Formats: sequence, structure tokens, C-alpha cells
Amino acid sequence: MSGTSADGIDAVILNVDTTGKLSLRATRSHPLDSTVKAAIGALCTPGEDEIDRLGELDRRLGHCFAEAALALLKDAGLVPQQITAIGSHGQTVRHRPRRQAENSAAAFSLQIGDPNTIAELTGITTVADFRRRDIAAAGEGAPLVPAFHRNQFAQEGSRRAIINIGGIANATLLDGLTLLGGFDCGPGNTLLDYWAQQATGAAYDAGGAWSAGGSVDRDLLDACLDDPFFLRKGPRSTGREHFSADWLQSRLKAMHALEARDIQATLAEFTARSIAGSLETAGFAAQEVYVCGGGAHNADIMRRLHHSLRPARLDTTASLGIHPDWVEAAAFAWLARQRLCNRPGNAPEVTGAAGLRVLGAVYPGVTD
Repeated sequence: MSGTSADGIDAVILNVDTTGKLSLRATRSHPLDSTVKAAIGALCTPGEDEIDRLGELDRRLGHCFAEAALALLKDAGLVPQQITAIGSHGQTVRHRPRRQAENSAAAFSLQIGDPNTIAELTGITTVADFRRRDIAAAGEGAPLVPAFHRNQFAQEGSRRAIINIGGIANATLLDGLTLLGGFDCGPGNTLLDYWAQQATGAAYDAGGAWSAGGSVDRDLLDACLDDPFFLRKGPRSTGREHFSADWLQSRLKAMHALEARDIQATLAEFTARSIAGSLETAGFAAQEVYVCGGGAHNADIMRRLHHSLRPARLDTTASLGIHPDWVEAAAFAWLARQRLCNRPGNAPEVTGAAGLRVLGAVYPGVTD
């Protein structure tokens, strides 16, 4: 899994026993070269020579994902023949779901990281291209993790929200064993990371220490929350194509001069408020909220979420058995297994698709 932030590759080995019970056997955070990160960032916005740049980066990321898988196997003392399949989400470089496209037939989502290359270099059957079948069935193609969240985290008698805070934040709504819905909430870390890089040169605001010392500017917060995306109910998804650097700069230009640290504090509050507001818009009063993704390490965001979501209990998915760093990677391993078992991977109540669909394409491994 390489997420919206493109800050590295998360890889896990997922064991599934005969009863369907899941457990993590090994994990690895695999770095991405700075030139690869820059190429991803450049391809996420329209520019010249896009087809050539996309084709080259697709192959290059295929090599990166294969290297991550092989390094993880070495860490775990395993060999490729012991692995059933690799589930590769790929790197999203464009996400234009139906409500952002000019018409539903033009909707698409594009993830790169050539699965043919992964299968060839590792010798392991690879499952990829998980989103496009849902989009073909009139869905948003995202988020896809709620079906896994239901499988792993639902509990009878508990009303839970699972919040993934990656570059974009998304929510899964669980009432007992029932998946009521799910959706993208808005920006998670993407604007925070961008502003930290612009203002301090750091890759991100570690632990939210910088934003914690700033003051929220109410005018900027209101301007951020005043986006039509937050008025939408039901299935919805977004990406950094919408909540981009240009999106933030256009709002900053309309503001009076602000201290850089206060902008960071406002963006942290924006992330927390957009998550809490999304649950409120959905009419979901959670008793328990569990956070995963990189945002779980941001103490300032967690503090702001605690305030915005009271009286719900706030914790991370570690208390449910999976460390927050590995939930998404585990989800796409699970989705690969769903594909190989010919079982649905989407949740129509989340994406708005016409029905349950088996997701993903299979690229056989090398058998000789």
C-alpha cells in the first residue's frame, strides 16, 4: 500500500486460518526514493508528457513494490513459494469519481505500480486494480476498506466508527455487525504535510508538535469548511486533486496575513472538524471511535478529535488487534483473498455501486 501522502510503502504478511481469522505475521515500512516521490507528486496534477511520465513511473513503482515484498519476505524468513498472493493497491495518481466527472461514463480512478512487473520479479501471483470495477458499476471506487473494517472490527452491541487518517480521511460506520455506510471525510494529512514542507522544510509535522503551539484562525477555518464537498450526503470520495496546494493557497490569498504556525493549527482543526462534521452529517452518533493511518500518531489531531467527538470513546485500532500503521495494507491483502475466492470486495452502501462486485485483476506468478 502506498497512500495519498506517498511517504513510503506499507507491506504486511497476512495469515488467514481455515476459519477466516486474520493475523499479521510480519510488517515492513519500505522507503520510497525522493525522486520517485517527486515523480508521483508531479504526476498528480496535469502537466506535459503525462503519458510518457506515467508509463515510466508505472514500471518504476512496480519495481519498488516488488522490492518491498521481497524485503518483507526476507525479514520474515519466508520464501515466495509460501505466499498465496500479493494484493497491491498501487499508487493513486488521479481519482475522478462520478460526481467530479462531467458524466458518470467519464468517471475513473487510476492507480499505478505495474502488477505484471511485481508478479515477474517476485514470482508471486499478484492481484491489483481494485477500484475500477466498482466505478464501472456506478460506484465511487472508494473507500474500499470499510468491508474489511466490518470483517475485522465489527462487534455485536457496539456502535463504532473506524477513521482512517491518511492523506485523505475516511470513515466506516458500524452498528453492531452491520455496515451502515462509509465515506471520505476530507483532507487528513495531505494539507498538513504540504504546509509543513512549505513553511519549515520538514517532510511533516511530527506528532503535531508544531500545530499544537499555534492558534486556530476562525476565518480560515470557516473558509476551508465552506466547500461543497462537505454538503454531500451518502457515498462520496475525494483526493488531493481537489484538496490540493492550489485549493489551500486560494483560501490563504483571501485572508489577512497569518503566522505560519497558526495556519498549521487551523489545518489540524480543519481535519478534526471535517471528520466530526461528516459523522454528524451522516446522523451517526458513535459510542466508540477508532483511528488508524498516520494521523493516529499526530497527538494534536487526536486531541482535537477527542474534543470534537465527545462523549464518544476515542482510541486507535491497536486496541482492536491491528496497529494503526498496518490496517490499510492488511485490507488490500484481504481484498486479494476475496478476489481469489471469487467473493465481493466492495460495499455498495459505501461506494454507491449498483451491487456487490468481485474486485481486482489477477496476474499469475512465475511457476517455472
